[in-house]
Amino acid sequence: MKESELLRIEAMWSIEKSLAGKGYKTIAGVDEAGRGPLADEVYAAAVILPAGICIEGLNDSKKLSEKKREKLFDQIKSVALAYAVATASVEEIDKFNIRNATYIAMNRAIEALGVKPDYVIVDGDCIKECNHPHECVVKGDAKSMSIAAASILAKVSRDRHMMEMAEKYPQYGFEKHKGYGTKAHIEALKEFGPCEIHRKTFIKKFV
Repeated sequence: MKESELLRIEAMWSIEKSLAGKGYKTIAGVDEAGRGPLADEVYAAAVILPAGICIEGLNDSKKLSEKKREKLFDQIKSVALAYAVATASVEEIDKFNIRNATYIAMNRAIEALGVKPDYVIVDGDCIKECNHPHECVVKGDAKSMSIAAASILAKVSRDRHMMEMAEKYPQYGFEKHKGYGTKAHIEALKEFGPCEIHRKTFIKKFV
């Protein structure tokens, strides 16, 4: 592994190291995937990694290729002390709005961990009703190894589910855009109308 990569990874452990210095031992990173799409659930993941572990290439999921994310997905699961992936449904998104539904998914992931965290670090600027000491880190998926690991698990889990939905609803092309509002997706919506996994509050202006 190149020295530059080692230094990058070391820098991405700085938040966790600071918290460890304050006495926190099991630190969970949390991130979401799928806030913006027109269809399907919003996903969230929570991950507790062994302190200081070196996973080459681990970074914000948006900066990585699909192939790299898939490889890291398996690596993270194999080394994590605990991990969990949870969702909030399309119905919850439409009822509570996407922001609040994201908090629901995040809290579900945290509570589903097999190891109880004594501190939680969350990507973004806010989380509500978290039952653990926590802090939010803007762009945390590029600053924290634990959050970056959660971003991979959430993103890959959601993408895999969208591939399944593409088989169930082939007319929408979910395998290509993963539910985001691309031109092709919007055209399909106008032609075929929405299916049961479309977010009604997201597609009002298209159908």
